[in-house]
Amino acid sequence: MRFEDLKACGPGVWEIAKTGRMRVPARIYATGKMLKAIFSDQAPQQVVNVAELPGIVSASMAMPDIHWGYGFPIGGVAAFDTDEGIVSPGGVGYDINCGVRLMGSDVERSAVAPRVKELIDVLYAGVPTGVGASGVFDADKRDLRRIAVEGAAWAVSRGMGADADLAHIEENGQLAGADPDRVSERAWKRARGQVGTLGSGNHFLEIAYVAEIFDKRAAAAFGLFPDQVTITIHCGSRGFGHQICDDYLAEMDRAVARYGISLPDRQLACAPVKSPEGQAYLGAMRCAVNYAFANRQAIAHGVRQVFERVMRMGPKSHGLRTVYEVAHNIAKIESHDVGGITRRLCVHRKGATRAFAAGRPEVPEDYRAVGQPVLVPGDMGRYSYVLVGSPQAMRETFGSTCHGAGRLMSRKRAIKEAAGRDLFRELAEKDIAVRARDRRTLCEEMPDAYKDVADVVEACEVAGISGKVARLVPLGCIKG
Repeated sequence: MRFEDLKACGPGVWEIAKTGRMRVPARIYATGKMLKAIFSDQAPQQVVNVAELPGIVSASMAMPDIHWGYGFPIGGVAAFDTDEGIVSPGGVGYDINCGVRLMGSDVERSAVAPRVKELIDVLYAGVPTGVGASGVFDADKRDLRRIAVEGAAWAVSRGMGADADLAHIEENGQLAGADPDRVSERAWKRARGQVGTLGSGNHFLEIAYVAEIFDKRAAAAFGLFPDQVTITIHCGSRGFGHQICDDYLAEMDRAVARYGISLPDRQLACAPVKSPEGQAYLGAMRCAVNYAFANRQAIAHGVRQVFERVMRMGPKSHGLRTVYEVAHNIAKIESHDVGGITRRLCVHRKGATRAFAAGRPEVPEDYRAVGQPVLVPGDMGRYSYVLVGSPQAMRETFGSTCHGAGRLMSRKRAIKEAAGRDLFRELAEKDIAVRARDRRTLCEEMPDAYKDVADVVEACEVAGISGKVARLVPLGCIKG
């Protein structure tokens, strides 16, 4: 596709008209100044490719953190009719339910800043990171099957947290419909020993503080206040989800021919939602979703323990609680208004976040008057944001918005650009303590490798699909 094919169709919204085999238009949410970077790879073509898939509803969409991915772009959103549409592993991604948990506290920055390095060091020692990292919970097959069905509730039942955490997790930390019988033995083997681990790549654990409040009403509802210390956990389903994706990509590749589906890109391999293959994938995918919920719950429990040990504070003093936890990389059956008719849709969000508006029953009761919290991490050298869902998102994007900054450089290019730089020192000069597995990891994840998340958030706000609530500034970070 050509840049010239893109036309403005509203504030912060650009459209590629339906042509050729496209069943719906392709839309990109971005400000004008972001478009050059967005068109630097093949991600816009991927948005167009998705628009050709059977049963797609309204439009193929991309959020402003869009970049090239497997089949679907990262930052892609697409909804498919459950009777006539498809489900695609490429529309979910390899790291199923990669997501973010934000924890708030009753502690102010002044109390934590002098001990941030110690906190980061102890957290780094206590939360396993990196490729193949093993956790402290050596769950057997019986436990793993329970985790796959019960999600975060399994961890709470083992003393890792409380029911109050579950109330502030998307789907209450347990996505219904998980089917452990649809998971391969190889996936179960990869699942063992990884509960409570951060993983590698862009996964992180960050200590930050609330630097700015934009929406006082929503911030008060979420329990956020200026200078408050927060913890952000970003990770997913580890090798378990990766293997499930791999298994079903092979299965879907065979299914395409059986169902006579013509694809513009083989990486979009899919099957009808109602087909045996589609239902099998959804059952297995939900197992990985629940595994990721349990993983973040276990890490959050470890964070509380470290905080109590280093800061010498009890639970009543530190008040560490789950503000909210959102899922990225997921396909969910949801009800949405389309042209005045309520329809059941299979909504794929890949590198995108659910952003439901006030009044939706899926939003926790104590937040329902303002809307769902949306957590948008940036890079470790600048800031992250808390947003809130909006009615516009419900009308236009199936209640979806951005999920982060989005990469600006490939990992290979980032390593090249970081040559000769002392990134540990650069971050220390900003009063940010960092621990990483090695220098290579830090180079791959350096701040310059990412878009400025403020630009991404601005694009979402201009388009009206989410609104700013608070800005968080990092004090310390652990990189996977």
